[in-house]
Amino acid sequence: MSEGTPPASVHQPCAPDNITGNGRIVLDSLALPVVVVRADDAIGYVNSAAEPFFGMSRAHLVQMRLTDILPGDSPLFLLVEQVRAQDHTVVEHEVTLESPRLRHEGVTVQGAPVMEEPGSVVLTFHDFSAVRVLDRQLTFRSAARSVAGMAAILAHEVKNPLSGIRGAAQLLETSVGESDRELAVLIQDEVNRIRDLVDRMDMFSDRPIERRPVNIHRVLEHVRRLAQQGFGADIGFEEMYDPSLPPVWGNRDQLVQVLLNLVKNAAEALDTRPEGGEPPRITLTTSYRPGIWVSTGGGQRVQLPLLVSVRDNGPGIPENIRPHLFEPFLTTKTTGSGLGLALAGKIVGDHGGVIEVESQPGGTEVLLHLPVVTEERGAP
Repeated sequence: MSEGTPPASVHQPCAPDNITGNGRIVLDSLALPVVVVRADDAIGYVNSAAEPFFGMSRAHLVQMRLTDILPGDSPLFLLVEQVRAQDHTVVEHEVTLESPRLRHEGVTVQGAPVMEEPGSVVLTFHDFSAVRVLDRQLTFRSAARSVAGMAAILAHEVKNPLSGIRGAAQLLETSVGESDRELAVLIQDEVNRIRDLVDRMDMFSDRPIERRPVNIHRVLEHVRRLAQQGFGADIGFEEMYDPSLPPVWGNRDQLVQVLLNLVKNAAEALDTRPEGGEPPRITLTTSYRPGIWVSTGGGQRVQLPLLVSVRDNGPGIPENIRPHLFEPFLTTKTTGSGLGLALAGKIVGDHGGVIEVESQPGGTEVLLHLPVVTEERGAP
């Protein structure tokens, strides 16, 4: 959907050559990516926020044309042509920018003419993906809290009677005939099964976790070795780590649990790929991505700069399942319980972090945004 606004009567964007030193400082201070496209579609100027948005340096971008970044059928070119034809600002919402170099969904793009340079257009990109991720996190955590409440009820109302039933069945086993003994054993087996289910639910309890500095790369190495010795023996693993990353402020055992679950999910997705094509592969990546902050209790804000990625080249997640991935008891596996991703979301949330999933045909990527050790947290 596009909308037009009449030409502004006050400030208009300047041509790149006319941007003063102070003007460049102001543009570089903006959190929104700004790009000036000249009349021949060459990129004349980008601010510093455009570098992470496009995944390229400013020096590289200003040597390129818009067609070098996006395919010719991208809706961005139609917006640029509308600005040139109408000579006033045009805004388009829910734009998808996709190419081998980048992928952004749901972006709002504003284009305006550069009055001092006919044919040039200044583009501003408003990416609301982080907002949508945080909104989903609130939903996931609400679902996890519901399961936590259910776990508390089960632990109190079910486990205690189960102990009595199991003890009675053990006594019966020693005092009944051979034919009835099998029934006593059956009662014990079923009690044990229900107890194990309740124990699994208890993982969703709201007990505080013990946290300390954790080397995320050692956690990933441990998870990779476990996978290669078991369910991932026939899968190729690729590791792309940033060795300069600071420690995560978290619980090592719970981080192992989350990442092992994610790697196992990726391996099971690779099992459903059609035969042929490239070999099955799981890529583990770490990087430093400043810019995501979340609010905690007491009005505090916590930065989540450490990014951990688990990516597979499987068939992708069905589109109708994606919005409900972290809901408890939702599963597409015949033997699954539907608690794995719900528990992962709960653990990451307990760490103050954010988890998101990006999936399309040909691969799925799970991203963990985690806090790091700071001086306030007692860094060594």
